[in-house]
Amino acid sequence: FGLGVPVILRNSEETESSTRVLKKRMRQVKNPFGLEIPNAAAASVTRGVALTPDCLEDCVLTCYWGCNVQKLHEALQKHVYCFRIKTPQALEDALYNEYLYKQQYLQSIKKNDKAEKYCQLPEDAQVVDFGPVPRARYPLVALLTLADEEDREIYDIIAMVAVIHVPDESYRLSCRILYQYLLLAQGQYHDLKQLFMSANSPAPSSSDTFPGESSTDRGLLEKAGLAGDEPELQEENSKDCVVCQNGPVNWVLLPCRHTCLCDGCIKYFQQCPMCRQFVQESFPLCSKKEQDEDESTRV
Repeated sequence: FGLGVPVILRNSEETESSTRVLKKRMRQVKNPFGLEIPNAAAASVTRGVALTPDCLEDCVLTCYWGCNVQKLHEALQKHVYCFRIKTPQALEDALYNEYLYKQQYLQSIKKNDKAEKYCQLPEDAQVVDFGPVPRARYPLVALLTLADEEDREIYDIIAMVAVIHVPDESYRLSCRILYQYLLLAQGQYHDLKQLFMSANSPAPSSSDTFPGESSTDRGLLEKAGLAGDEPELQEENSKDCVVCQNGPVNWVLLPCRHTCLCDGCIKYFQQCPMCRQFVQESFPLCSKKEQDEDESTRV
C-alpha cells in the first residue's frame, strides 16, 4: 500500500477486446494517504498501537476505538447517497457517535512526516476485549482526512478509513489492517486491495532457513555460476512474465488479483497461470505509451 503507486479505480463501462477476457476501462488517481503499523507484535488493546501515517499533503488523523460495525458501513453508504465524509465531524455525524472512545491529534500531520502516532484507550475506559467473534464492534478505526480545504478540491480521494484489528484477551490474532476504504469527492468509495506480484517474492533470509540449508543453496548456485550475481538476478526476475520469462509483467487478472502476465501472453489465457482461477476481467498497470516513455527515460 506504499505511496508512489497509482491507485486503479474501475469504471462501470466495459469493452470486449479481440480476446475472450473482458478488459476494463480504468483510470488512475493519486492516493494522498498512507498508513502503516510499524510494530504490530507489540500492539494490544491494553498497551495501545503505534500508527505511522505517510501522506502527500497535510492531513488529520482521528482514531475511533470500538466503532460499531453496522454503523460504520451505513456511514460509508451515506457518503454515497447523502453527504460527503471529508472531515472527522462528518464521519461522527454519520456514525451517530456509535464508538467507545475517540482520539484525535490536535495538530495536523505534515506531509511526508512519518513520525509514529500512539493510539491508546484511557485506563478509565476499562475495555480489555471486544467480545467473541463475530463482533459487533471493530477494535479500531483510523480516519485520515486532508487538513486544507484547497487540497480537497485538488484530489479525487478526500479521505481514507482504515479498519484495524488489535489483539485482546478474547482474540489474539496479531495486529493488522483489515480493510482500507478510499472515499472519493464524487461520492463513491472503494476497498483498497493488494495486488499479488507473483515474481516479486523476496528470497528467504538465512534466519528463515534450517541449519545447513543456506550453505547447500549457495553451493548449488556456485556450481551454476550464479552465486556472485544473486541480488541482481532477483531484481531482474521480479519484472518478468511468469509464462515467457521475457516480457515485463503488466496485466492484473481479476478476481484473483495476480499480476503475472506481460502484454504478449495475456491474450492466450482464460485461467490464471498462478492459481488456475478463471479470469473474468483484466486491466494493465500502464499503457503502451507509458511503457515506451519509461523505456526512453532509461535510455
